[in-house]
Amino acid sequence: MRTPVNTAQSQAWNGDEGRYWSEHHDRWNAVNEGFDRPLLAAAAIAPADRVLDIGCGAGQTTRLAAEAAAHGSVLGLDLSAPMLARARALAADRDPRRPAGRIAFEQGDAQVHPLPAAAFDVAISRFGIMFFDDPAAAFANIARALRPGGRLAFVCVADPARTQWVRVLDEVRAALPLPPRTAAPHSGPGMFSLADPAVIHRVLTAAALTDVRTEPVEAHGHFGRDAADAADHLLGSGPARDLAEQLDRADPAATGTGARSGTDRVRAALATALAPHERPDGGLRLRTAAWLVTATRP
Repeated sequence: MRTPVNTAQSQAWNGDEGRYWSEHHDRWNAVNEGFDRPLLAAAAIAPADRVLDIGCGAGQTTRLAAEAAAHGSVLGLDLSAPMLARARALAADRDPRRPAGRIAFEQGDAQVHPLPAAAFDVAISRFGIMFFDDPAAAFANIARALRPGGRLAFVCVADPARTQWVRVLDEVRAALPLPPRTAAPHSGPGMFSLADPAVIHRVLTAAALTDVRTEPVEAHGHFGRDAADAADHLLGSGPARDLAEQLDRADPAATGTGARSGTDRVRAALATALAPHERPDGGLRLRTAAWLVTATRP
């Protein structure tokens, strides 16, 4: 793998975050798979297409793209070695007799990865393209990898105020004795870097992509059996772990005194904030608001 320029994301996704998502890939797919159908419909993958899946994670969208491109090929690209190990294992389990090279995975940073020029008919991503340190460089690299007339389709998180799991985390923070934020909420590179459609249009146009369209889409993801189960699941994610670590730093004297740890207090606050979202028929679902984005290489 060429040395990634996005070192913070590389460390996270090859560390605790990547291992947690790899070990719980089925649960994260349950959260996000409501976006698979609109994404694949927008991508319009033909049977002989060559597909690039950016930020493929454990490979669910890569495998779905391979089903659509039944006579083509799919390359899944991701920074995370733990996620890619899971993706390769799941792809092999799904179809051990698949033709060599029809579905493959590579570890790399899409900003600098040496993708072959004009080698793909379609590029897709399900929430794998918001973490670029330099989105202009990343999308320019992806655009070069598309053939003339090639298509880009992806989903990215939209306005955080319309996404229920973000509001739950905000409620948890407000309920705990935490220090003030050092930056505006949801600002800077990361999950919400493409929440503004004006930014999407500007970045993709700068990458020489045309016909840029943003369409609002929503899906209710399955986060757990109930509030307690969903709280345990979210505690393994970066944002909730960060809240627990902040709480321990804010009250270091509590450690070892019999007081509850930051993790215990965040778990309790999460369960309280999640309880209103339990469904009478079972399960806990939360809405994610996203943009479905399409563009074309001229």
